Amino acid sequence: MELIRGRHNLRPRHRGCAVTIGAFDGIHLGHQAVLAHLKRQAASLGIATTVVTFEPSPREYLRPLEAPPRITTLRDKWPLLEACEVDQVVCLSFNERLRQLSAREFVEQVFVEGLGVRYLAFGDDFRFGNHREGDLNYVRTLAEEFGYAVAPTPTREAEGERVSSTRIRAALAEANFERAASLLGRPFEMAGRVLHGQKLGRQLDAPTANIALHRIRPPLRGVYAVNVTGAGLKNEPGVANVGVKPTIGESLEATLEVHVLDGSPDLYGERLTVRFRHKLRDEQKFPSLDALKEGIAADKAHARTWLAEHG
Repeated sequence: MELIRGRHNLRPRHRGCAVTIGAFDGIHLGHQAVLAHLKRQAASLGIATTVVTFEPSPREYLRPLEAPPRITTLRDKWPLLEACEVDQVVCLSFNERLRQLSAREFVEQVFVEGLGVRYLAFGDDFRFGNHREGDLNYVRTLAEEFGYAVAPTPTREAEGERVSSTRIRAALAEANFERAASLLGRPFEMAGRVLHGQKLGRQLDAPTANIALHRIRPPLRGVYAVNVTGAGLKNEPGVANVGVKPTIGESLEATLEVHVLDGSPDLYGERLTVRFRHKLRDEQKFPSLDALKEGIAADKAHARTWLAEHG
């Protein structure tokens, strides 16, 4: 799979392809159905598949504090898209210049001049253009003029409802990890590189690995029983806190802190994957560090018991 960052990096070899476009947050079962459809159409035409996406998302750019929390970061999308056998991913920087494009200018500059689109799979809920006039019907009206075929993307249902990123966010907010996994087609995980923190966890008998979330807002908050993989660890039991650390000085940006229950390996600079299994409690502000230490000890015991019982 080739990652192409920005329209300016599109080359003649990238043209003449089957294209779909969207945020693709989560690469869930619905997205996977779209990508499987695109692959079949591309194979019948003997052309490559291309996913067009944005960074940041339009909603994050326009209303960052109101945008829905991300299920997957940009970094985590790549292996998931590659597993779906996507040939090319075009990541467009969503900025003022892109925002000001009309729907027709977007079609001309991205789909036609940039990608030479031959087949376009387009979601019935996707909008583009500076007045949001670009939709499925709009790209259909231009199909004959620009010589591409267009079709609505297929949908995937679970439990009688359409699989969507919104449903997954709701499941994560409720800590319903079984439902989230059934919609994602895999367990919910967060991954990232371990950074140096305040090292306060050592004083609390719970040394933690601090992982940057690279999200404006996380899709869940609280304290969780987890499994940790990476840096020589494989599904090791642990406790994770996702939040703003209210007891030790609340910050504006949420962080992920992970404590591996068995041992405290040096994980600085390593990339870890954290699989969320069970919510232990909401994040809370303790009256003192001693009270926090007691709370963490209780979290560790609860997590160890739950993980031992549930495997």
